[in-house]
Amino acid sequence: MPAQIAFYRQWGCIASTVLQGQQLLARVVVKSLASLTVRKTGQGTKVVKYMNPAELLAPINAFLQTPTPDEWIRKAKDPVNLPIILQDHLLCELKAAQSALFLIRKYAVDEQSKYELSEWIKPYEALAYQKSGDLDSLRGKSGFSKKIKARSDCPYGQELINKMIQLIKEELHHFYQVLEIMADKGIPYESISASRYAKGLFKQVKSYEPDALVDKLIIGAFIEARSCERFAKLAPHLDPDLEKFYTSLLRSEARHYQDYLKLANQVAGQDISERVAFFARVEAELISSPDREFRFHSGRPQ
Repeated sequence: MPAQIAFYRQWGCIASTVLQGQQLLARVVVKSLASLTVRKTGQGTKVVKYMNPAELLAPINAFLQTPTPDEWIRKAKDPVNLPIILQDHLLCELKAAQSALFLIRKYAVDEQSKYELSEWIKPYEALAYQKSGDLDSLRGKSGFSKKIKARSDCPYGQELINKMIQLIKEELHHFYQVLEIMADKGIPYESISASRYAKGLFKQVKSYEPDALVDKLIIGAFIEARSCERFAKLAPHLDPDLEKFYTSLLRSEARHYQDYLKLANQVAGQDISERVAFFARVEAELISSPDREFRFHSGRPQ
């Protein structure tokens, strides 16, 4: 068996949650070798894992305790609300990158690395918060080539860095893509207030470590999983270009939620099922209860 296939067989898995009695228990479902394709390239053999949308969404729908309300879908697919959807989606991509960057800076790297990471995201923050810059000024900025090493006193630091750097790259690229779509559709960027969603989750974070970090990672998993679920719900109701774009985001969002859960398990070093179940209930309440504001992660529209 080629080394790449053996590696993916061991680690190519999807974190999911199943209902057993009254308790949600976190578990890992290992995907079979059938989902792997061996491709010959100029640089050698490359193993690619292909999953169709239904396969991607199955563990996510199991992980989330409640589906997006039909009322939200009806409002989201109304063309009059497309500017709000895209404007909030744009900001959500930036916030996802900022959250991942915060975790690296707080828990894993030295002062010089903190500075370099902050400089990386500055152009995006300038556009979002000061309306300074444009598509041209952001072109090609989502990459990050500097070597970032973990602090010696952080046993999980390198794994956190590796996963979060990749996530940030993708979120910043998605930010650029959404901005490009808005420009193509003649939708101007306007700063809008955040929904209650993330704040409602983060106010439940414990005040001591490492439990606080574990909670933040679990929350990250729920935000990414909900984003993936909403992309899939909304895509069929949009124009062909937007449908294609939102469908293309499913794979990365699904992987992001898996990465967050894997890191939460690694940092905790013990079963986190009870804490996952707690946040599942909090998240479900935020999604299913009436919400005065309409945003990408808002609850049931009033």
